[in-house]
Amino acid sequence: MTASTAPLPGHAAPLGACFDGDGTNFAVFSQHATAIHVCLFSEDGPTETQRIRLPERDGDVWHGYLPGIRPGQLYGLRAEGPYAPEEGHRFNPHKLLIDPYAKRLTGHPTWDDAVYGFTRGHKQEDLSFDTRDSAAFMPKCIVTDPSFAWGEVEAPRRPMEETIVYEAHLKGLTQTHPDADPKGGFLALASDAMIRHLTELGVTAVELLPVHAFINDRFLIDKGLTNYWGYQSIGFFALDPRYLSEDGIAEAQHAVARLHAAGIEVYLDVVYNHTGEADHLGPTLAFRGLDNAAYYRLAEDPRYYVNDTGTGNTLNIEHPMVMRMVMDSLRYWVETFRIDGFRFDLCATLGRTAEGFDPGAAFFDALRQDPVLTRTKLIAEPWDIGPGGYQLGAFPPPFAEWNDRYRDGVRRFWRGDAGSAPDLAARITGSAAEFDHSGRPATSSVNLLTAHDGFTLADVTAYLERHNEANGEDNRDGHGENYSDNFGTEGPSDDPEVNAARALRRRNMLATLFLSQGTPMLLAGDEFANSQGGNNNAYAQDNETGWLDWASADGALLAFTKRLIAFRKAHPILRQKRFLHSRERIVDGLPDLFWWREDGAEMTPADWEEPGRLFCAAEMRMASGTPAYAQREEAVYLAFNAGDGCEVTLPEPPEGRVWICHLDSRRPEAEPARQEGPCQLEGPAVLAFVLEPEEAG
Repeated sequence: MTASTAPLPGHAAPLGACFDGDGTNFAVFSQHATAIHVCLFSEDGPTETQRIRLPERDGDVWHGYLPGIRPGQLYGLRAEGPYAPEEGHRFNPHKLLIDPYAKRLTGHPTWDDAVYGFTRGHKQEDLSFDTRDSAAFMPKCIVTDPSFAWGEVEAPRRPMEETIVYEAHLKGLTQTHPDADPKGGFLALASDAMIRHLTELGVTAVELLPVHAFINDRFLIDKGLTNYWGYQSIGFFALDPRYLSEDGIAEAQHAVARLHAAGIEVYLDVVYNHTGEADHLGPTLAFRGLDNAAYYRLAEDPRYYVNDTGTGNTLNIEHPMVMRMVMDSLRYWVETFRIDGFRFDLCATLGRTAEGFDPGAAFFDALRQDPVLTRTKLIAEPWDIGPGGYQLGAFPPPFAEWNDRYRDGVRRFWRGDAGSAPDLAARITGSAAEFDHSGRPATSSVNLLTAHDGFTLADVTAYLERHNEANGEDNRDGHGENYSDNFGTEGPSDDPEVNAARALRRRNMLATLFLSQGTPMLLAGDEFANSQGGNNNAYAQDNETGWLDWASADGALLAFTKRLIAFRKAHPILRQKRFLHSRERIVDGLPDLFWWREDGAEMTPADWEEPGRLFCAAEMRMASGTPAYAQREEAVYLAFNAGDGCEVTLPEPPEGRVWICHLDSRRPEAEPARQEGPCQLEGPAVLAFVLEPEEAG
């Protein structure tokens, strides 16, 4: 485009920069701006070659069509309007802005004082007005054609009861794997080596930590660190440049296609509750400069922000155009990248209204009626830090939810905490008290032992205290209560007995996870005892601490994890949608759930109240009310012993049936064998028996 070419009117929809084969339509939302400009940049980025005022305004959407502008063109936005922080407005046309709908960015902001709308260090702070041009320090948006030749590959579309989630950081998963090239990005995820590991492990879905464009916080850069996890979004349509190379977004599409071909779904961890622009003293990078009062929830004094997220700001999801942006973003990932599901960071924030959290909030209603998004898995992180922010079990169907009570209950039981057996029983049967309402299935509970936020499984069994000194916050950050155990030695040990006890604890915890009702989620690396050296908040550790240590992988634990996953897949009793409540079944008159003591007697209320009880066993069947067309099997008997050795008496099998022991965490390589008489346990263990025809034994 030349300087003498005038823009055409264009269209108010869709928003963003959209190439039509001849030129590009630009459409930008701003309710309070007085003008919006598109700034074009030279191919190498630093030189602003033209500034075009968008000529039309339809409602609050400014738009114009620029003939001849093709994919690859670099651009940014500038907005004119009032600079009145005390009224909630922070327009500053000297600041180049990222288009909220940009599909690709050239990089990340460079931390210079010019990227702030006010003059840092000024005695009036953010009430001052800075006139330096920020363009040289800002990434540029790239006009992009997102079309991709998908071929005949179809999405797996697995039902939730067959889902096994694998939470992974894209770079951390692939950076040190010897056969995943090039390291650290989508092409590594698509490599034969990673596909082989995931398929042999048996997981059905990869849940990626944030891959939306995000910033490296200034305070981290100043300490020589970086934002590793990615929970500081600055663009909800753009993949972060650090995960792409020459072919751009096609690399991510290729990775999804390869995973789909292998039968593996792809979920994204998405951060729509806040942005990386921080509080009133933060930079002006995008939303703040385009329309601060519309994009953010402002406090009673509109100079400041509501901070239900702990990051300095909260997106104003109740504004219809902010809601539209989030919904457009979600649909974009599904339609353009064929993403199968989403995990919503601090999802309680997305359900907040002026009256507090509301399971009938507009965002949830919009999700549940959208014809594109109703095909996806929806997983909530069911809390934020605002008032009444803990909302486990309160989300509407079809949401599933991260269950931190499962995590803590399982850790406490295996640590040997007094009175922990009743809670373990509730967790392995799907956390019905939280989720059995409103027609929600047992799969609503996403069961986790660990996640990116906290200790790894190896560290849960090796450290009593967090060791986050490398984060530069004097070890004050991260969870304080981890329900962990170091077996008498903090960190690595040369004692064979300590290491054997730790290995057994890991097997016991993993067995509990994969034998529980609900949807299991495995943290990448836990399958082979990956450690972070006791760091339970590795958000800034883009290094060997945060990356998986493939060279030190525990092959024996990996083999046992594969066996657990295969066992879960083979037994529908372990992955039911209906809850087990010891209700009588029509087919045989038997309850669907029995609880047994180690001596073979049924548990009584007094038994459950014993503070020192560290044994419980569940005999499970297909739930009462299970339809005739569902997969069926007779019964499984699951024993969990966190105490001393004991003798376990199984229920007498019906005539022509026998109990076959398929899993024994103390003998991880043992072949299935018929159980004759009582079972002798020498100490902590998990055992899984299947009721089978006698000839099978």
